[in-house]
Amino acid sequence: MVDLKAKPFYLSDEQIAWVEQTIAGMTLEEKIGQLFINLFTDLSPDKVKDLLSKYPVGGARYMGADAQTVYTLINELQTQTRIPMLVSCNCDSGGNGACKDGTYIASAAAVEASGSEKVAYNVGLVSGREAAAIGCNWNFDPCVDILFNWRNTIVNTRAYGTDAGTVYKYASSYIKGIQQSNIATCVKHFPGDGTEERDQHLVLGVNELSVEEWDQSFGKVYQQVIDDGVMTIMAGHIALPAYSQKLVPGITYDEIMPATLAPELITGLLRGQLGFNGLVVTDASHMLGMTGAMRRRDYIPLAIAAGCDMFLFFNDHEEDFNYMLDGYRRGVITEERLTDALYRILGIKAALNLHQHQTAGTLMPPRENLSIIGCQEHLDMASEAADLSITLVKNTKAQLPISPKTHKRVRLHTLYGEMGGIHSSSNASEKIIIEELEKAGYEVTLVDGTTRDKGKVEQYGQDYDAAFVFADIVGYAAENNYRIRWKCPMSNDIPWYVWELPTVFISLNYTTHLTDVPMVKTYINAYYNSREVIRQTIAKIAGESDFKGAYNDLVWCEKWETKR
Repeated sequence: MVDLKAKPFYLSDEQIAWVEQTIAGMTLEEKIGQLFINLFTDLSPDKVKDLLSKYPVGGARYMGADAQTVYTLINELQTQTRIPMLVSCNCDSGGNGACKDGTYIASAAAVEASGSEKVAYNVGLVSGREAAAIGCNWNFDPCVDILFNWRNTIVNTRAYGTDAGTVYKYASSYIKGIQQSNIATCVKHFPGDGTEERDQHLVLGVNELSVEEWDQSFGKVYQQVIDDGVMTIMAGHIALPAYSQKLVPGITYDEIMPATLAPELITGLLRGQLGFNGLVVTDASHMLGMTGAMRRRDYIPLAIAAGCDMFLFFNDHEEDFNYMLDGYRRGVITEERLTDALYRILGIKAALNLHQHQTAGTLMPPRENLSIIGCQEHLDMASEAADLSITLVKNTKAQLPISPKTHKRVRLHTLYGEMGGIHSSSNASEKIIIEELEKAGYEVTLVDGTTRDKGKVEQYGQDYDAAFVFADIVGYAAENNYRIRWKCPMSNDIPWYVWELPTVFISLNYTTHLTDVPMVKTYINAYYNSREVIRQTIAKIAGESDFKGAYNDLVWCEKWETKR
């Protein structure tokens, strides 16, 4: 059973009494409801009231919206619940993970490139400030995954580095920043993503490290953040066969489960060996890493039985709720395990003093606090982060600077990824890119990449002075990894023209596009598609500002030709 007086709860006798009295006063349905975190896609008050009247959930997430809309939703959630609710967001890069108008500071990859613990701290600080302003009290970040495999696009920009020391350094700085707000801390995705190229949204994730390799990498990071007092950990739908085999001698590969369903990993490794006393939440339950393991009616209660305390997202409310209830009644979830989970859930709420804020009527911050979102101080932090992180990876022909004074006529290519996905790509940045190039003094011609026709090659040097290629490729949960998809076979966008014109390739997201464009001689990783990042990237190309970011060796994609 959990020790609520110990790390990471440190509850007083009064707080523990509230936990115990609240649990004692719950109906069985309320106890089962506390195990669930609902994803609110319809943010209307009537939908909120209707759902909470049937299913008294313990936590909430929501689909992105502007700050005013999210604030109204969370206020309704807290008004309609007898027990204060944990409301979570995904702020890994700044307040933009809490609301659409939140402030992006820097992705984890940008933090690593900046080499600055201050930038990492500012990401956490702004994440906490802006999330707290709209009423969030729990954040599902930072990622403490380690990017071993350059093909992995799931944590390509969400991992702080390629080794345990770098990841811990920046993740701990982020946590120090977010702890300035009343936000429960969380790290993910235990037992660790980044070793393979596949996506747990689509398949079972597998961390194939040996016991010794895991202990010296992911194990070190998790031990350090646990020792530092992280409050919650998100379990990934990721198997760790070497440790399952060590902890369960004789286990077969058919019996190996993702961590979310593996008691030897949650109860044995995470709680037992690493000594984690806090709350464990599953990753999203619609992901194939979980759904591919067994029937849904079986894995819903098994996740709690395995040692997870909260279950992330419903498929069908009535069906899933009854699956969990039935699992308890059948003994899959024992009385002791249910009670332990409830102590941890309410323990986090008590540690945040949500019950006291509820009594005092201060569970929601004043609406005027929303003014901090996008404030000048935060924008200045974003500007500093961009300046420090934008990275010149390659300039093998010494073509930079390319300024409007010497290369005024620019041939522009824009590349985008998956359209219509969960975090779908959009060509909205194209307008910003053109505007900022023109503000800088370039004459811009946007190229239609849907044709293969090149015309007379000699004409290129007569009509244009340089070519810029901006790749804003974003995708999620529709492919196992994301590469450049050209607009047509042998598209005019493909940098065939690198020997005809000075050509600069700029990535606004993934850091490993050189695998698809090894022929380009000047390559930049800028990490994000905000106007500030695009503006500063253009200024650096023009020689108005130095490139300060640093890259890791994964940018070369383990290919010799990418360095030419």
